[in-house]
Amino acid sequence: PAPLSFVQPLAMFLTMKTLVALFVVTLMSAVSAAAQTTPLFDGKSLSGWKVDGAAYWSVKDGVLIGQSDEQKRASTLWTEKTYTDFVYQTEFRFEGVTDSGVFLRHLDDQIQIGTSGSLKRDMTGSPYIGSKRKYPVEAQGVAALLKEGAWNTLRITAKGGLYTIELNGRQVLEYLSDTAIPSGPIGLQVHANLLMRIEYRNMTVTPL
Repeated sequence: PAPLSFVQPLAMFLTMKTLVALFVVTLMSAVSAAAQTTPLFDGKSLSGWKVDGAAYWSVKDGVLIGQSDEQKRASTLWTEKTYTDFVYQTEFRFEGVTDSGVFLRHLDDQIQIGTSGSLKRDMTGSPYIGSKRKYPVEAQGVAALLKEGAWNTLRITAKGGLYTIELNGRQVLEYLSDTAIPSGPIGLQVHANLLMRIEYRNMTVTPL
């Protein structure tokens, strides 16, 4: 039999090796769970969402629709869950004058989709800061990328106050917001004082 002086260090080595392996597996599992992409919209209902304002949101043929009526009231559709750092991705479609967007954690920080009511021109991909009542920067190259009447893909990466915006696979903006908050829901807008329609589908979120 092997000397005891040899067996004991070998046993300790194997035990440490097993513990390290278990730690690595646990860590990888935790990272994988944290980065798991999940659907925000099930294609059938408003499950997981809550409406603030007019009841302008509906679902048809796998598409989430925000459509105003003659009363032209405001409506925001909020996720029931809150998020800290995340990647939000969706397909959207609109025609004509539409003033919509994605709220990031609260009403103050929004990424525009469609026409700005104040500027009277398309500002898709640009951040609108409500408390400042302005667009501090403008997304670049959007006119060549945006397909009105067709499906477009919007990808928003929010790390703290740093927002990176991609439209149809191309980065159009990076903006550091000083009005961002650490955590909150994601919201979709139907703007007041406008007859409009916006459609969304294939919507996901990936926590970072």
